[in-house]
Amino acid sequence: MGNKTMIVSSILIPLLIISMVVMVAKAEDPYLFFTWNVTYGTLSPLGVPQQVILINGEFPGPNMNTTTNNNIIVNVFNNLDEPLLFTWSGIQQRKNSWKDGTPGTMCPILPGTNFTYRFQVKDQIGSFYYYPTLGFQKAAGGFGGLRVNSRLLIPVPFADPEDDYTVLIGDWYSMGHIALRKELDSGKSLGKPNGVLMNGKQGKVGDEQEEPLFLMKPDKTYRYRICNVGLKNSLNFRIQGHNMKLVEMEGSHTQQATYTSLDIHLGQCYSVLVTADQEPKDYYMVASTRFTKYHLQATGKIRYTNGKGPASNVLPDPPVSWAWSLNQFRSFRWNLTASAARPNPQGSFHYGSINITRTIKLANTVGTVDGKLRYAVNGASHVDPETPLKLAEYYGVADKVFKYNTIGDEPPADIDTSDKITVGPIVINATFRDFVEVIFENHEKGVQSWHVNGYSFFPVAIEVGTWTPEKRKNYNLLDAVSRYNIQVYPKSWAAILLTFDNAGMWNIRSESLERSYLGQQLYVSVLSPAHSLRDEYNMPEYALACGIVKDMPQPPPFNT
Repeated sequence: MGNKTMIVSSILIPLLIISMVVMVAKAEDPYLFFTWNVTYGTLSPLGVPQQVILINGEFPGPNMNTTTNNNIIVNVFNNLDEPLLFTWSGIQQRKNSWKDGTPGTMCPILPGTNFTYRFQVKDQIGSFYYYPTLGFQKAAGGFGGLRVNSRLLIPVPFADPEDDYTVLIGDWYSMGHIALRKELDSGKSLGKPNGVLMNGKQGKVGDEQEEPLFLMKPDKTYRYRICNVGLKNSLNFRIQGHNMKLVEMEGSHTQQATYTSLDIHLGQCYSVLVTADQEPKDYYMVASTRFTKYHLQATGKIRYTNGKGPASNVLPDPPVSWAWSLNQFRSFRWNLTASAARPNPQGSFHYGSINITRTIKLANTVGTVDGKLRYAVNGASHVDPETPLKLAEYYGVADKVFKYNTIGDEPPADIDTSDKITVGPIVINATFRDFVEVIFENHEKGVQSWHVNGYSFFPVAIEVGTWTPEKRKNYNLLDAVSRYNIQVYPKSWAAILLTFDNAGMWNIRSESLERSYLGQQLYVSVLSPAHSLRDEYNMPEYALACGIVKDMPQPPPFNT
């Protein structure tokens, strides 16, 4: 009897293990569902009533709290009087540029209709945000925080904080987005903003009746995720009387260093730990403009739960030069010992030993076309065609919508003296899985900020002057922080390295909304020669169609 029991057990146990493995393999990652009602509302962020964009009645919009590999379902009801799209800044949309939310990849959600975004925060952690991409709508709101938490089984290189706070800072105009858009369409620049907001408010120093944005318990540590969602300016962020320990930046854990203030450029997100170890009272957070002749700021209160006094009216001073900011950038290092989700854990650590297959230099300039202001990249200024670039390519009618490679890998030799700017869609071809070096050259007097959709990259150097191949000897080829946004200081250049391993149509843009609206952006087409589901998803059956493909049947899907 005992032998029979042992024989049966020896058969059943492996079968049970196999069945459990199959169940795990078939199990889907969790789904999170969001319903957004997007409307106009009237608020006074700077003390003057103006039209803003609300999501479910909120300004800024609701925070999205997700975890690595969650499937995100967002049903967007457009109750505005104009088309709408949302992009998910920093979310890589692996194999899925269909949901990237740029006018080059998606047809707009028309007024009075709804559309459901379906995407996965695949192999990512960190601090991100979302915002509307059409018609200068970001200047009216519609933006909000998006956090991707590590899964519970993945160790994080710091203790769990008492709470997790999102701080959205950005400059702001008191003029509505439609009026701002008309100014740009008429050929004018917008000039300086009217103020700075912090979580939708300007704040007022010395107003003891002002409610705190956040509460902190004595001796507890809190995580603050700070994103610059503004339109024009870099901002410096600091907290009265408190140090900030940087722990994560745009999806990557950093080596933990302590700062009294941080320069956060357009589109960038930093995550810091703050400990409530000071006298129990109120304290001000401060966000103020950098690298400008004017000073604009926003404040927001932090209150200790056992606080017994108001915040001091004496605010901490910001730094004064962009050289300070450059040195701060050079102090950022990737935490190579931290566990985290990433698409290619092994290759990520050895980016410095991969051979560069292509160098692309992109120079930003400004000029006029037919007497109207335009911003350009390598002498060309982008415009969005009626048919999204990705759809035109997928349906096989790209030649009727745009031309590939209208700009070269080098800016024109006379870019600093020529006033010629060509206007049209800008799409460059990239070879799937090529390891590429991109040099952003800033020939102007202001700080620029650049974003790459669909990827994270390694910013290996920022230096003053002109880039030459000899500059590669100064690259950080060991522990540059993998991220999706990089600043370029005046008369300087920045070098990034990345692998074009995410098939799709991806936007590279200036994070200055005026500049990108007036042409300082482009798209990169990355096609897999295999035409396989392994590399890129099919166009969803429910995807919107518009332009010349509106009434065309969808092409046959990939089957393997």
